[in-house]
Amino acid sequence: MVVLAVGLLGAAALLAQMAGGSVQSRYMSTESLLASEKLDELNRLPSVDPGLAAPPSGTAGNLNADDSETQTVNATTETVAYFDTVQISAGNGAMDEIVTGTDSTGAAQYTISSHTPDGNVSSQTFPGAPPPGLVGSDTITFKRRWLIEADVPVQHARRITVAVALQGVTPARFQSSIVRTLTPDPNEPGCTNADPC
Repeated sequence: MVVLAVGLLGAAALLAQMAGGSVQSRYMSTESLLASEKLDELNRLPSVDPGLAAPPSGTAGNLNADDSETQTVNATTETVAYFDTVQISAGNGAMDEIVTGTDSTGAAQYTISSHTPDGNVSSQTFPGAPPPGLVGSDTITFKRRWLIEADVPVQHARRITVAVALQGVTPARFQSSIVRTLTPDPNEPGCTNADPC
């Protein structure tokens, strides 16, 4: 009986450790997906979008704190937020994603995307913050922050780094980067194919 009890206790401890590792793996997988999603979104912006602006040989954004800055590119001035909050819940067989951020004027807005099992995705954007009843008890919250670095690793390029962290559960975070070259803007004085701005 003693040998059997010791064996069962060892098996129970192993199962608990495996379950904890599985949950951590699920969170890291979601963080990776959210980082890739944001990198893809930033990579699709036109080269002259204020969301890709950074001072020459400088940085815009912050990976450790919420940061927003006013950026002017050509004649376009926008307040750019370098962070958002993503809340994910799985209810009624669909996965709902609520992204809280700001619009180009700096005003709060949120977007609800619903991913159904049949592959359909619907999305709606609303002004303000999500109402309290919108977030269910099964919701997990992630914070995304990104950094735009000018002329890194080469001149006329932007290194975009996104960090995603699960809020309130574990300090682990996922971080990923891409490098994007900028195309010249023919409307900006002094810009040429050989020396894009």
